[in-house]
Amino acid sequence: MFERYQAGEQAVLVHLDFPDESSKEDLNEFKMLVSSAGVDALTVVTGKRNTPHPRFFVGSGKAEEIRDAVNLVGANVVLFNHSLTPSQEKNIEALCECRVVDRTTLILDIFAQRARTHEGKLQVELAQLRHMSSRLIRGWTHLERQKGGIGLRGPGETQLETDRRLLRERMVSIRKRLEKVEVQRQQGRRQRTRAELPTLSLVGYTNAGKSTLFNTLTQAEVYAADQLFATLDPTLRKIDLADVGRVILADTVGFIRHLPHDLVAAFKATLTETREAELLLHVVDISDDRRSENIEQVEYVLREIEAHDVPQLIICNKIDNLDDIEPRIDRDADGMPIRVWLSAQANIGTELLFQALAERLDIQVINHRLNIPAKEGKLRGELYKLNCVTNENYDDEGNCHLDVNLPSREWERLIATKYSELADYIE
Repeated sequence: MFERYQAGEQAVLVHLDFPDESSKEDLNEFKMLVSSAGVDALTVVTGKRNTPHPRFFVGSGKAEEIRDAVNLVGANVVLFNHSLTPSQEKNIEALCECRVVDRTTLILDIFAQRARTHEGKLQVELAQLRHMSSRLIRGWTHLERQKGGIGLRGPGETQLETDRRLLRERMVSIRKRLEKVEVQRQQGRRQRTRAELPTLSLVGYTNAGKSTLFNTLTQAEVYAADQLFATLDPTLRKIDLADVGRVILADTVGFIRHLPHDLVAAFKATLTETREAELLLHVVDISDDRRSENIEQVEYVLREIEAHDVPQLIICNKIDNLDDIEPRIDRDADGMPIRVWLSAQANIGTELLFQALAERLDIQVINHRLNIPAKEGKLRGELYKLNCVTNENYDDEGNCHLDVNLPSREWERLIATKYSELADYIE
């Protein structure tokens, strides 16, 4: 049904420049997309137009140039750095006699290759079904000659009608399964709310370094690579930050210009972690020449998923790629941190991020010296689990004297849930 091409094919790339800023695409970014899809780009056909051609998207002369390029280099797929209509795809395929893939389908294919979790695979399939629903006719051109009349009427529904019905049924089935996943996510969020654990969500343009920063902060081993959409499936980790306490950190899929709307819609359940976070860590590749445009695109997607009102802390990442840039914290007129300059790859400036997080989350930290009886070994173990013990010694009677430094909410939680006598141990 999907006519999905296999990775490793030989491609001719097509890129046009338009005067309208909203229609412009980045050729270098497109080449990275192609590389991420595992496709070998043999040559690039470029051109300029004021508006897309209704039949070929490119002009008729440029379409013939594409056909000649395909024949010259022996390519078996043409990749457009633009979104095409079904009829435009069909016309170019007929002219070039090879597969034609537009930017939207290419991104969907990359997502299909990268999805690892059950939820991620369902979301990608749903996005593919939505996108392909308008292109089903391309798979059934042998039905175009069907006509009415005596002896020519087919029994029941046509193959195209059957295919559309099966597609709708599959979409309904996937939505129901995703609803079940969303219920599980809501239960997890309610548990974190009861435990009063703040959630931090990493967002940013694809390949900005979110997963590298995530691994640096959590000591996790999330896949991180210098390619677009290295992270697709969301990852959550519970971590202990100095002077902050225990928080939930979420790594999410990166955004991109003109991210297919079907993908945004399909991944809304996943991006709920972003909408309901206490703070967004907006990671920016500060060494990218188009960082301003990348920030604008991220803000656009955040508005689409209704997360634009969530407070943000800008992380200016990859300062090791620039000269004479030192790690620092930028503050607003009230002294509140608004930007942190660091390098996640080189682990430079991460301590400043911890400091900024403590200030932005407005965590009240308390310091106590506790005299814990020898029989309360479980309490001592609980305090060590919270990573809040700064000093420890014992007296002659075997009692444990601990200096602790932890958020007030963690202190109150211990008293309310397990150790009501905790305050009695304060020296």
